[in-house]
Amino acid sequence: MTDVVLVGCYTAEMGGKGTGLATFRRDSAGALTWESTLALKSPSWLVKHPTLPVLYTTNEHDEGAVSSVSLVDGEPAALDEEVPSGGAHPCHLAVTPDGRFLLCANYTGGSLAVFGLSAEGRITGRTDLVQHSGTGPNEDRQESAHVHMAVPNADGSVVSAVDLGTDEIRSYTLSADGKLSPLAVSALPPGSGPRQLVRIAGTDRAYVACELSSELLTVRETAPGAFEVIAATPATHAPFEGENIVAHLEVHGSGAYLSNRGADVVTAFAGSPLAATADQPSGKHPRHFAIADGICYVAAQSDDAITAFPLDRLGEAEVVKYPTGSPSYVLPLDL
Repeated sequence: MTDVVLVGCYTAEMGGKGTGLATFRRDSAGALTWESTLALKSPSWLVKHPTLPVLYTTNEHDEGAVSSVSLVDGEPAALDEEVPSGGAHPCHLAVTPDGRFLLCANYTGGSLAVFGLSAEGRITGRTDLVQHSGTGPNEDRQESAHVHMAVPNADGSVVSAVDLGTDEIRSYTLSADGKLSPLAVSALPPGSGPRQLVRIAGTDRAYVACELSSELLTVRETAPGAFEVIAATPATHAPFEGENIVAHLEVHGSGAYLSNRGADVVTAFAGSPLAATADQPSGKHPRHFAIADGICYVAAQSDDAITAFPLDRLGEAEVVKYPTGSPSYVLPLDL
């Protein structure tokens, strides 16, 4: 087994300084060393197949596409030609638990796409595409639908699409042949701009990261794919006076963690009701982050670096930086 960290980044198509999918080796102390880069167009979101050595990436640009990458022998290599995503600026991917379908959220396109996957993990074609419509009260950011995330439930039968543009979670049933059927629409607070949804395993609760209102919501799933808000808390521990744009949400152990662009911190949350407990400086414009062996690795986009710090010292930890152009996603793997 080889311990690696894969880093997706923004390339020139999105005004970024990155060159594709970077591979870093990770030593026993958690330090990173750059090894190679696979040239891809703005692979801003990464997801690994649940059982196969295959990785999928968004290609976040005006046309929108999805790439598949082989991870055999621990060396990323293009598997097939990129596939059109069905909408502009795809920003999130998920694979259903059975490994049969790839879900893609097209942000600017305002749509949700489903792709079939073969037994070898290859993309066999698009099986469905649903188009969202609507607006929200924030005229600059909610002028149309913006699907930001697609979340399958535990058995993959329900897919919940988080729409930042319409302040909604739209849920669908997913059939055995990859077709989506409307199931439920859950309205969230006007102007909240929901970005991400994370279910809490074994409960009817979930958290929703709200990009525009800079909040973390606790919601209850009252029926499959239907959600109601039961609590809200500010996205940072210390009050922040400027514009703060929520980015990535992780549930780890008994706590939750959220990256904040503007405040430029990763914030820890705990308790019931949920409340922020500490802010950790994490570099400029932190996007996705991942936790591995007690270390938090953050894609600090505007610092052109992966930043790292021990989770058990969050709030007062020393930050280490590993240079890489315009990072957006960090994926630790054992290959």
